[in-house]
Amino acid sequence: MSAGRSGKRVADIEPARLALLNAGAVEAATLTECLAVDFAALMRAALPEIGEDAITTMQQAAGEGISRRMALAARLIHERRGLAAVGELRDRVSDTARGWACFTIGAAEDMTLAARLAAIQPFSDDHHFGVREWSWMAVRPHITADLDNAIALLAGWTAEPSERLRRFASEATRPRGVWCTHLGPLRQQPEKALPILEPLRDDPAPYVQDSVGNWLNDASKDRPDWVQTLCARWSAESTTPATAQICKRALRSINRKG
Repeated sequence: MSAGRSGKRVADIEPARLALLNAGAVEAATLTECLAVDFAALMRAALPEIGEDAITTMQQAAGEGISRRMALAARLIHERRGLAAVGELRDRVSDTARGWACFTIGAAEDMTLAARLAAIQPFSDDHHFGVREWSWMAVRPHITADLDNAIALLAGWTAEPSERLRRFASEATRPRGVWCTHLGPLRQQPEKALPILEPLRDDPAPYVQDSVGNWLNDASKDRPDWVQTLCARWSAESTTPATAQICKRALRSINRKG
């Protein structure tokens, strides 16, 4: 994610631009802008009926990391509005507000994994990079808790026409991942995820290729021999540029050590 026109620091964002972000009137154009949003101000603008106690709680958490604040916002929203808030937030201009919808789905109780993944799917296909990242982060704890079922369900996503949904299947199950807890079972047994990885081995979309390559690079930290063997087989069975790119990315940590 580049810093784009707003610069590399929150301090570089023009006050007028920051005011629009906090009012939910525009989407963040960069990761820096995502990090700059005042959650309390945005919550007041996006959900004016949520109550001052919720706003105060968000104000008190302003110094927390963004992932913690996303989860907190979702908990407050779910406690007061339930899953009905998901429909309200889905059409908001603010990508952060749509991200709250993702975490509200994650916070919901008594949902099957299949229902939770179905609910998160529109956000996984969102046009905004931030919402797509929040979508898998929000449900990853549930994927972790029901991993075999998750792999079986997400294997079906690998045939989706949208490259964003195909990428979700890979990104949500990365053994190590970014800004998230590791998936211990897949660090030990990455082969469990082959129902997801195999259909994506020559995916035409660079967005998916990067995710699959990163998935395997994660796995190479714990199971380098397995990754090397898999890439050798894929390279022999599929001579497409897509497979070559995935394997190059997958083997980058191993090759650096060599």
